[in-house]
Amino acid sequence: MAGPATRFPGQGAVHDLRTPNTMTSNRRAVFSWCLFDWANSPYPTIIVTFVFSAYFAKGIVGNEIEGTVLWSQTIAIAGLVVAVTGPLLGAIADQTGRRKPWIAGFSLVCVLATAALWFATPERESIMLVLVAVAISTVCFEVVTIFYNATLPEIAPTDRLGRIGGWGWGAGYIGAIFCLILCLFGLIQNPSPPFGLDPEQAEHVRATVLVVAVWWVVFGWPYLVFVPDRPAVSVPPLQAARAGVAKLWQTLKSLKRDRHVATFLIARMLYVDGLATLFQFGGLYAAGTFGMDFAEIIQFGIAMNVTAGIGAFAFAWLEDKAGAKPTIMLSLAGLIGFGSMVLMAPSVQWFWVFGLSLSLFIGPVQSASRGLMARMAPPDSRAEMFGLYALSGKATSFLGPLLFGLVTAYFESQRAGMATILAFWIVGMALLALVRVKHQD
Repeated sequence: MAGPATRFPGQGAVHDLRTPNTMTSNRRAVFSWCLFDWANSPYPTIIVTFVFSAYFAKGIVGNEIEGTVLWSQTIAIAGLVVAVTGPLLGAIADQTGRRKPWIAGFSLVCVLATAALWFATPERESIMLVLVAVAISTVCFEVVTIFYNATLPEIAPTDRLGRIGGWGWGAGYIGAIFCLILCLFGLIQNPSPPFGLDPEQAEHVRATVLVVAVWWVVFGWPYLVFVPDRPAVSVPPLQAARAGVAKLWQTLKSLKRDRHVATFLIARMLYVDGLATLFQFGGLYAAGTFGMDFAEIIQFGIAMNVTAGIGAFAFAWLEDKAGAKPTIMLSLAGLIGFGSMVLMAPSVQWFWVFGLSLSLFIGPVQSASRGLMARMAPPDSRAEMFGLYALSGKATSFLGPLLFGLVTAYFESQRAGMATILAFWIVGMALLALVRVKHQD
């Protein structure tokens, strides 16, 4: 989820640990897998989208345009690092067997980097601390997500991949909502902040990063204990790296077999970039353009997560009846239409109306994309295709934030920066229209 965040269940598992009965009956493993989504979803929601990004621009930098540009450059750099290293790390992990050590290690670094943001006092001297900590934590969060998603096929039977993946997705939405509510009423709007927190030093806002870090640890550990992992393989690091690169190259070459799959992955790469940019800069836009304070931003974040969840549930029937591609096309049309209205919203009230209407289409476009990949992938290479599916969501993840920052700086307008999101959706929708769906058995 990630605030509402992008989810890619089904990525890249090549070793099936299930027997006919073990995984279907291991409810504790499934629950723990879903709980990990609950555990880490507050990070993108609170740090990247709704709270800390706005605090950085308004409270630390003191200038929304400059703060937006610095934040966008940092997210873009982190996205580029993930695009280059993430697929390679995943391919290497496939060669070495176990994934949980990677998840534990990168989770620990992400939690520590997030907690370090507590020291970001409301003064410009904190700028470098924030940018370094956010870059590190963002890279680690995305790498954790790659490995976490890759474990879904190893805890879920094939006929329940979508269902259990959806439970995790829903758990992420709900976890983010609860964490936002805790931060709103326990810290931001609390007339007497706990533990003697000093509002003059924005400690009630800075403490939200500690809530995110502790939340991850408290709810994330069951995954490491109860979710089974693949056995370790004794492969020397250099050999694993060479094999991982070769595997990644073979997977990329496999796209030649079906240009419609390739076109879909390119289309998805573009419209997911637009979604990612929306998630990363929605809070900055609300604060800078409409002057929303931290409490209002959190309230909007809660409402947006609820609406996105409702949209994902409500559109499920459409995908079953009309198909995944029409569902994506309709969702993109909704995003483009209401996104245009958000850019032209004359007041904060209309921003709420158009923003929540837009969020209805966020869940469907993501869930239906996963369903379309499942329908188009040949049965003998589904894991390979889902690996490419995950790569298409990360390969150019730096591009949206980079363009957002450049356009915002050039026009000195956040509205102009947000308009780049519409371009990603429009081009992605046009390419998707060219895709012919061949349903696989």
